Amino acid sequence: MLDAFSRVVEQADRKGSYLSSDEINALSAMVGDSNKRLDTVNRLTSNASSIVANAYRGLVAERPQIFNAGGACFHNRNQAACIRDMGFILRYVTYSILAGDASAMDDRCLNGLRETYQALGTPGDAVASGIQKMKEAALNIANDSNGITKGDCSQLMSEVASYFDRAASAVG
Repeated sequence: MLDAFSRVVEQADRKGSYLSSDEINALSAMVGDSNKRLDTVNRLTSNASSIVANAYRGLVAERPQIFNAGGACFHNRNQAACIRDMGFILRYVTYSILAGDASAMDDRCLNGLRETYQALGTPGDAVASGIQKMKEAALNIANDSNGITKGDCSQLMSEVASYFDRAASAVG
């Protein structure tokens, strides 16, 4: 797992070059926004249970056939696995936000997940829909300006959205 700093250093080392001013400026901006990043991770972590539960409820309402008799998530253990997996994905999204890099999520969470769902007969588009529901909730929570570091968070919110989109794309 690499954070944004390690990734930049590794890339420069592979090229045998010093860090460019653009790379240094990008890392400096990330440091400047670190409190916003920590606030976002804290909010998502503090609200993880409700984010996952509400996304799951929304998915059940949207696609009841998957959760009814004969559906891929009919049995209690399958439903529990669905909730567990949504929680795992959200957790790895928070790791990615903190690190400013999706490599941990890619390597430890998303790698092979689509194939697993296919083998289980779980529709990937349903999982992707659940992830999008988590994204919507997470962005609403993270964008609430009460009690967090002031400033423009549009770049960070775009980054947060991209991690959810990456996860949805990996399973859908």
